[in-house]
Amino acid sequence: MLNKTQPTKGSLLISEPFMLDPNFKRSVVLLAEHNEEGTIGYVLNQRSNLLLKDVLPDCPDANFPIYVGGPVGADTLHFIHCCDERISGGQEISKGIFWGGNFEALLLLINTQQIGQDEIKFFVGYSGWEPGQLDRELEQNSWLVTDNYKAAFVMNANNEEGLWKEIVANLGPRFAHIVNFPENPLWN
Repeated sequence: MLNKTQPTKGSLLISEPFMLDPNFKRSVVLLAEHNEEGTIGYVLNQRSNLLLKDVLPDCPDANFPIYVGGPVGADTLHFIHCCDERISGGQEISKGIFWGGNFEALLLLINTQQIGQDEIKFFVGYSGWEPGQLDRELEQNSWLVTDNYKAAFVMNANNEEGLWKEIVANLGPRFAHIVNFPENPLWN
């Protein structure tokens, strides 16, 4: 395995630079759940063409971007946030990052413009792995794993393009050269 960090709830998965699966090409996935029943996560750096107002008619002014969380449940809407004091009921998945919560409170915050794009991310669909599947992918070096990041870095709405490169570079000199690999090795 490329790195020895084991995934846990709150870890980031970083796809290997030549991953062919278009769902995960140069992606960073935040794990919301990882246990004996499987793994659930959200791709942080694949923005869709949708805005929240396109999928929630009750929020006509909500210009929050929606990300493609993964290929599973593409007809579902999910969110992570860093404002547990205003959206109760969320599950803490990492220090300062919460998954879900009171949807009615969220709608009120959105419609009264009391929440910003740097405090919440919305996803259509999610990424899911059956028990043991992610372990096999890690053994094949499909992913790097890190727990070394700040909540603000994950919540940044203006960093889709560079997020993969920044996370890889933050893994240290052993991995920093990977950011310069072409997306297709034949392009070298």
